Amino acid sequence: MNDSMNQLAFIFPGQGSQSVGMMGALAAEFDCVKERFGEASEAVGIDLWTLANDGPPEELNLTANTQPALLAASVATWDIWRTCGGPEPAYMAGHSFGEYSALVCAGALEFSSAARLVAARGRFMQAAVPAGEGAMAAVLGLELGELEQICEEFNAGDMICACANLNAPGQIVIAGSTAAVDQACSAAKVRGAKRAMILPVSAPAHCALMAPAAAQLGEELASLDIDAPRFKIIHNVDVSSHTDANEIRNALIGQMTAPVRWIETIELIQSSGVTQLIECGPGKVLSGLVKRITKDLSCANIGDAESVRNQIEKVGEMNA
Repeated sequence: MNDSMNQLAFIFPGQGSQSVGMMGALAAEFDCVKERFGEASEAVGIDLWTLANDGPPEELNLTANTQPALLAASVATWDIWRTCGGPEPAYMAGHSFGEYSALVCAGALEFSSAARLVAARGRFMQAAVPAGEGAMAAVLGLELGELEQICEEFNAGDMICACANLNAPGQIVIAGSTAAVDQACSAAKVRGAKRAMILPVSAPAHCALMAPAAAQLGEELASLDIDAPRFKIIHNVDVSSHTDANEIRNALIGQMTAPVRWIETIELIQSSGVTQLIECGPGKVLSGLVKRITKDLSCANIGDAESVRNQIEKVGEMNA
């Protein structure tokens, strides 16, 4: 890899970045958007383009639908970047589910197989915890150590509570049993959290409640072909990159019950010489997190044709 490539990394959003109409601006100019959604729809047996374009939101937000729809959106955005002459990155990383988008774009997973896999992953997650019995909450303004201590207080018996997404300093998501998460939110507020709010998700990801889903995912991954990625992908579970198929499988299985170490991921990418990040997929959630983690990285979302071309030009100037 040359030095110029080392200045660019792509990051891929996870659940929560989806919205009705999310790919409309890009689809208006690039045929590959509907083509990718068509491939994914055929793979999973759901009309994902109509769902992404027209909703209803509650259907789009079901985990088993969100994941293949976001995969199609992120991969189509990557297709557009490459079609427009955008340079290849040195690193990729995905936030939670976004790791699958990174693996497809890096050539490690075949797209339609990945669409089927993530739809199944969503079903496994939903089935692992009956509706209403699990929750996730964003806690703002507490240090990780203190929040871990609070979670431990309500992590007893058949109650589960754990730090799930280490998103940015002072911005951590907890997950677990609904009652435990509720109590932890109340305790966090008492101890000085600025906010502690339940998130509108249908399954409590990245905690021990996902163990049954992780086992089922492992069975699916065992028969799936995985190639060595063309770019270094920083995995959530261990903040490391892997080329061996079994190591990648283990990272994806471990991700189900382990926290998303996003702060460390961005810090590693920055320490590796990257100066520009591209958020490849809908929304600007990750761009916001990067700003909270470091002031020394530029992060841009490419949600329409103009922003794609502007960022390609910017990266070109940066590497001139």
